[in-house]
Amino acid sequence: MALAGCSNFFTKPTDSGGGGGTGSTTNLAYTVNSLTNTVSGFQVGTGTLTNAPNMPYALGFTPLAAVVTIPNTYLYVAGPGAIYGYIVGSDGSLTLPANGAAQVVGFVLSMDVTPDGNWLVALDGSTTQLDIYQINKTTGGLALTTTAAYSVATQGIRPKMVKVSPDGTLLFAALGSNGEAVFSFNTTTAVATQTQTLGVSTQTSDNAVAIDSTGTHLYVARSGAGAGLAVYTIGAAGALNSVAGSPFAAGAQPLAVAFDTSGTYAYVANGSDATISGFTVVNGVATPLASSPFASGQSVQSLTLDKSGKYLLSAAQGGSPDVTMYSFDATTAGKLVQTATATAGTDPAGTLMVVATH
Repeated sequence: MALAGCSNFFTKPTDSGGGGGTGSTTNLAYTVNSLTNTVSGFQVGTGTLTNAPNMPYALGFTPLAAVVTIPNTYLYVAGPGAIYGYIVGSDGSLTLPANGAAQVVGFVLSMDVTPDGNWLVALDGSTTQLDIYQINKTTGGLALTTTAAYSVATQGIRPKMVKVSPDGTLLFAALGSNGEAVFSFNTTTAVATQTQTLGVSTQTSDNAVAIDSTGTHLYVARSGAGAGLAVYTIGAAGALNSVAGSPFAAGAQPLAVAFDTSGTYAYVANGSDATISGFTVVNGVATPLASSPFASGQSVQSLTLDKSGKYLLSAAQGGSPDVTMYSFDATTAGKLVQTATATAGTDPAGTLMVVATH
C-alpha cells in the first residue's frame, strides 16, 4: 500500500492508533522480510527460538525498517509510503490498533526510539532530513513534531541508519557515501541540530552505526574503500575524531555492528561472505578475536542483542538460515556459539532486519 503523496490521508495524526497494549515482558525478537512482505516474531528462550502466535504476519506492503517502542508496547514498521504500528501482545503476537496500522505518511529507511520512549527518530529516504515524531504511549499514534535537515556532499542521498545515543542527547545518521551526520538533540522539545558532517570518499559506504554503552565511541560498519570497523571518539556536541588504527579490518562488506552487554566485544556482520567478525574493544581500539569470524546466513546485514543480553541475533537477507542466534562461549572470551536458527516463513524470505524487545 503506497501512501506517498497522499497529503490528506491522515486528518488527525495525534489521534491515530488507539486500543494500545500494556507492553510485553516476554523476551521477543522480530524480523522484517522483504521478499514475503511479512513480519516474523519469535519468543527467545534458553537457547531456543519459537515462533510467536500467528507468525509470519502478513503486512500487505514491502517493509524497509522496524523498531520496538519503550516500553515494549508497539512495533513500528516502515513501508514505502508510511510508518505502520502494531500492538505487541504478551506472547509476541501482533494486532492492529483500533484505527488501523497506518500512522503517518513518509518514506523512511531507518528508525530509532529515544531512551525515554517519547520520540521516534526516522531517517527520511527521499530528502536530506530526520523526521521526529512524538509517540502517544497510550494509542501508539505518531505526530510529526520537528524535522532536522542535514548537509551532504553533492553525490546524492544515500541514507542508511539513524541511531540515538544512550543518554538521548545525540543522534547519528549513517549516510552511505556521504559519511555521517551528527546532531544534538533536546529530549524535551525534540529539536535536533546538526553539529558535524563527517565525509568519506565516494567509493566508501558507511552502512550502520552503533554507540558503546558509555556514549564515548561511535562504531561504523564501513564497506568499499577503507572498509572495516571504523571507530571514532565522541566529544562535546558529538564531535567525532578517528581512533588510531581505524578502520579495523573485518570481513567482506560490513553492514551492521553490535556489542555484548559489557561493551567489551564488538561484532560486525559481513554481507558478502556470510560471516560475523568479532573484536575485543579497549578505548575504541578493536582487536580481532582469535575465534573470529563466525558463520552466519547469506547476506547477513542486521545484528541485535536480545532483551536478556545472553544472545546475539543476526538476520540474513539471503537466508540459509534467515535468523541465527548465538550465545557467548563460557570459556573462550567473546566467542559466538550458534544456539538456534529459524526461518521467517520461507527461506530465503529477504530478511532485512532483526529487532528485539527492551
